[in-house]
Amino acid sequence: MNIGEGIRKALAKITGKAIIDESAIKSMIKDIQRALILSDVNIELVYRLSKQIENRALNEKPPAGRSMSEHIHAIVYEELTKIMGEGRKLELKPQRIMVCGLFGSGKTTQIGKIAYYLKQRGMSVGVIAADMMRPAAYEQLEQLSKQVGCNFYGRKGAGVKARDVVKEGLETLKNDVIIIDTSGRDALDEELISELKEINEVAKPDEKILVISADIGQIAKKQAEEFNGAIGLTGVVITKMDGSGKGGGALTACAAAGVKIVFIGVGEKIADLEEFNPSKFVGRILGVPDFEALIEKVKAAIPEGMEEMPEEFNIETFYKQLKAAKNMGPLKGIFETLGMVNVPKEVLEQGEQKMEQYEAIINSMTKAERKNPDLVRKSQARIERISKGSGIPASTIKEFISQFGKMKKLYEQLQRNKGMQRNLQRMFKGKGLGF
Repeated sequence: MNIGEGIRKALAKITGKAIIDESAIKSMIKDIQRALILSDVNIELVYRLSKQIENRALNEKPPAGRSMSEHIHAIVYEELTKIMGEGRKLELKPQRIMVCGLFGSGKTTQIGKIAYYLKQRGMSVGVIAADMMRPAAYEQLEQLSKQVGCNFYGRKGAGVKARDVVKEGLETLKNDVIIIDTSGRDALDEELISELKEINEVAKPDEKILVISADIGQIAKKQAEEFNGAIGLTGVVITKMDGSGKGGGALTACAAAGVKIVFIGVGEKIADLEEFNPSKFVGRILGVPDFEALIEKVKAAIPEGMEEMPEEFNIETFYKQLKAAKNMGPLKGIFETLGMVNVPKEVLEQGEQKMEQYEAIINSMTKAERKNPDLVRKSQARIERISKGSGIPASTIKEFISQFGKMKKLYEQLQRNKGMQRNLQRMFKGKGLGF
């Protein structure tokens, strides 16, 4: 059970109740405590939070127009937000960013994600491979640089010093933002501290960001404090927030260490990096829709030239939309931004599988068939050819063609609704709705 699921179950016990007595409040708080402790939140912090929720729930009167149940939900939301600490945005300006972290934190991968984040916002980016400890770090960062489309500098060889690579990289790369990958260790030892200090002195970075894996939970406090003491951190990235039950512990631990969180990693794709906003994060785990985040996902995923609704809706245009939907990330994350946090895992998996099947089917169709699906619907030979080429059963292909026909009818209805068209286009262009 993750932190959000546990807290939602606790709140569900009082949801909609007209009368909520002290016994019900204390029972709810015990369930919240259990969820927080399972997420590896520090016990002392859990105790302080519990006392604060209990005190407010028993003594505060709900504002006019708000039920007691709604008021307690609001108290839990506000108090959880406080313990998650503060987030801060990475400024979009020419700068040097030094990234550090221990082995297994996902440091090099996060550099690729940060580079992508900055590139998407109009910055030119160069990266320097100064991790001289991990043999595959050079190749990994070089490959990520190609994937993102940013410049790369590195030098391999016995006896090559990290500080020299950084100095040469800074002289070679002429980008707005330079991101420096540094060596990791199993622990922050004297050798690593010395190397980080040398790089810090050579690069004089504007940002010094520590990468921490969510699965270490409250140990994150010790790591953040040690790195902060060694080089003076400006922020933290917490990775694996989508796959670890200890994410709440890592977040609250960094807050306790006094280090602000810049990003959280929410998936394996290069775009799966989110700015950390504590109120939005708590809202999401409690099932509150985050439409702003959803719109950002949609805007980032829409292929160039598809901001306007196409005149003709055929399988070719559907294919582009399908690819865009996949670029938005896992279905789980999309549903969470809509506040739909309890969608069964098997439903999500079936949805992902359907998307993969549809893509395989379309890839096995001719251009003529994509433009006119009736060619497939009326021909068993075409269905069998597509089935053989895609590895998808003929029955699934027939189902897809049938489903596409229904989608096309809905699309044609939407085309006739000019007001809805305008609102959708305004939303995707970030201009808000025109109601």
